Formats: sequence, structure tokens, C-alpha cells
Amino acid sequence: MTKQNIYIIGIESSCDDTAASVMYNGKILSNVVANQKIHEEFGGVVPELASRAHQQNIVPVVTQALAKAKIKKEQLNAIAFTRGPGLMGSLLVGTSFAKSLAFGLNIPLIDVNHMQAHILAHFIDEEGFNKPPFPFLAMTISGGHTQIVKVNHYFDMQVIGETIDDAVGEAFDKSGKILGLGYPAGPEIDKLAKLGNPKAFKFTKPKVDGLNFSFSGLKTAILYFIQKETKTNPDFVYENLNDICASIQFTIIGILIDKLKLASKTTGIKHIAIGGGVSANSGIRQALKDGEQKFGWTTYVPKFEFTTDNAAMIAIVGYLKYLEGDFSEQDITASARLKI
Repeated sequence: MTKQNIYIIGIESSCDDTAASVMYNGKILSNVVANQKIHEEFGGVVPELASRAHQQNIVPVVTQALAKAKIKKEQLNAIAFTRGPGLMGSLLVGTSFAKSLAFGLNIPLIDVNHMQAHILAHFIDEEGFNKPPFPFLAMTISGGHTQIVKVNHYFDMQVIGETIDDAVGEAFDKSGKILGLGYPAGPEIDKLAKLGNPKAFKFTKPKVDGLNFSFSGLKTAILYFIQKETKTNPDFVYENLNDICASIQFTIIGILIDKLKLASKTTGIKHIAIGGGVSANSGIRQALKDGEQKFGWTTYVPKFEFTTDNAAMIAIVGYLKYLEGDFSEQDITASARLKI
């Protein structure tokens, strides 16, 4: 089989979205995602409910992905799946299904690191989106992870900075919970921040050495600030919600950009890419774009649908690994704490 005729299906089930995507020679033919709305009423993902929903969704999602791509499963050359990191129960559903499908079709099985996939999503062949040259810096920001990674090649990556407590997505969600917003709170804070003054309220940035991050202190500072203000004015949050959201977002973005500046200065690399669900935040995208003028960066932001948990990013990793003949054995297991 030449590399000009490769069909890969990617399967993603690391958290609460069941996704499948068919790729043909680096181009996405279909990208189907089944969201789990049930977690909203609990203010966060419930692992047991997520696992059950994956079991219900995975066959219809894969079937739909193949139908949208207009191919039969017998045309597939390999099955790529998320091995980790993620929720163990959710990962087991995707891993078991992928192993069974690959075994039944007698085609290669390819395991994928979810965090590597967020970075390599930049290499999906998509019109109007440039691919970063090696080496580049990647900042992966999501509900569970905040990392700065030095990317020397597709599978030569070095984590040079990461969160020591909460991830940036958790910082948004926990702040939103303090303010009485729904889950996930990140998109709502982003929306309200556009209407507010980012310098209305000042929150101290946590002091963390090197390129590591910390957001738990910021969350606590926001909590104490709201408690103090609502003691004297019970309507404080309602009357100042836009300004509060703008100030919180301004502070979080400042923390991220400060660390990126230091990483760029330390490594001498000015090609900066971002990925992960929080990279959909409009303020972060604008701050990154501003960095091109301020710091001489060249920045790369993937297509919106490839930023959140999706299977297209799993498929591109599968495709790149297929070209290298890097396949998995049937005895491979899921790993909830898989590292880059």
C-alpha cells in the first residue's frame, strides 16, 4: 500500500466526548463528536456516567464517521485510538472497541497520546492553516492540562513547563462556579469578558519559578475577593459580572503569556503553537496574535473544531505513525496518566 492511499480512522474517548474521524492521506473526510450534556447538572464530569455514555455512543459515532467519509470499514488501513491520558473508564471503552475492530478487520492498531495529538493537530492538511516548522513551542491548555512543550519533531517532544496544581481550564470552571455560572464556565466567562473592563479588578499572579504554572492560588484569591465584596453588597456579582469576568480572564491570559515569553526567550524559539480546548478562548487567541507584533512571534492556532477533544487529531497522529510503521500489539492497555 503506497502512502498515497491511506485511510485511517481515529477514535477519541479520553473524557466526556465520544468522537470518530476518518482521514485520507492527511485530509479529514469526517469528524463526528457526540457530546455528553448530562455532566452540566453536576458542575463537572462524572466518570461513571461518562463511561456509560461512551458505551452507548461509540458504535453510532464510528458508523456515522464512516458514512460521512463515504467509505466502508473494509477500506480502512489502520485504527488509531486514544490510549491516554484521561479517565480510565472512558479510555477503556475506546481502547477495547479499537482493539476489537482492528482484530476483526485484521489491520494495524495504533495507540495515540492525547496530549501529543493536541499538538500534532497542527499538521492536519487544512486549507488556510499553516503548519509550524520544527522546532516550535506548543502550549497545550485544557480542562485537565497546562503544558509548554518543545517540539523538535513529530514524536520528539520535551515538556519544559507544566501546572503544579490546577489546569487553566479548571481555573476558568472554578472561577465560574464561584460566580454562579454554569459548567463549563470557560466559554461563558469569555463571552462576558468581552463586555467588561479587564482592569476593573486586580488579581495577583501566582509566583512560580521557571516555566511551571499554578492556578489554585488565583482561584482562592477570587473566592476571598467575592466573599469580601458580597458582605457589604449582596448584589456585587450581579452588578459587576462583566468586569469580574474580564478581570479574571485578563489575569489568566497574563499568566500564560508571561510563561510563553520566558519559554521563547530561554529556548530562542519564536514559532508558537497552541492547542487544547481552552485555546478556543478569544482573549487567548488575541493575546497570542498580539505577540507577533510585540515579541516577533509567528503563531499557529488550529481550526476551532480541532482544538477541543476530537478524533481528527487522533487520526493525524495515526497517519504519521502509520507512515513510520509504528503499530501497537493487541495486548496494549489504556493508561490514565500517560506522559508525553
